[in-house]
Amino acid sequence: MKKFFVLFLLAIIFVPISACAESSIKLGIIGAMDVEVETLKNAAEISRKITRAEMEFCEGKLGNVDVVIVRCGMGKVNAGICVQILADIFNVTHVINTGVAGSLNNALNIGDIVVAVDAVQHDYDVTPINFEKGEIPYTGLVAFNTDEKLREQAVNAAKKVAPGIQVIKGRICTGDQFIATKEQKNKIISSFGGDCCEMESGAIAQACYLNKIPFVIIRAVADKADKTETVDFHKFETQTAKLCASITEYMIKNF
Repeated sequence: MKKFFVLFLLAIIFVPISACAESSIKLGIIGAMDVEVETLKNAAEISRKITRAEMEFCEGKLGNVDVVIVRCGMGKVNAGICVQILADIFNVTHVINTGVAGSLNNALNIGDIVVAVDAVQHDYDVTPINFEKGEIPYTGLVAFNTDEKLREQAVNAAKKVAPGIQVIKGRICTGDQFIATKEQKNKIISSFGGDCCEMESGAIAQACYLNKIPFVIIRAVADKADKTETVDFHKFETQTAKLCASITEYMIKNF
């Protein structure tokens, strides 16, 4: 009888814990612009909307996964604030950043996909006080690594959704600048290498690192980050943003 009672207690304690662990995943999905998250919002069952820091956080389900989808706005400050709200108010367990970027890698063409291995902030420079270029003081880091498992899931999703498109794992370089000349592009490459550039991922990466949240970044190339930048960006922005969102949606529904 005593043995039966112990087994009964184990059953009522550990089964719910296991079930809870399975259902506790909540993904924060961040895009800088409406076009980068609109497809995902339309595909999700949104149960509530909350506005914080002039950002609308749309909470609900995408497939069977709990999600919070948000347009953070352009730039590193907006992106960092957004991650902190997702961590503090929504208790997200993972973060996915989806959107468009300019290529730094000449082998990348419009529509190609970069899944980040890491992200750096190319405009961060406190070298006069003995830090490495791009190093975030007191972290000891220049680059923040994405989560390996999420990275592989993103690559697999990209290959399923867009089998004819080139998909690479690489470095994303972030700064509060719209890179539109070869001189700007070459300056970033000479310091950090990198495969594409944009304005949010480095801050999202840093904020996720500080909050110990696994994250991944998926970017579709919308321009070549040179003198054709503005022409290409406006021409291909919607098309490439929707492609990236479709990859993100597939990844989440098969999470």
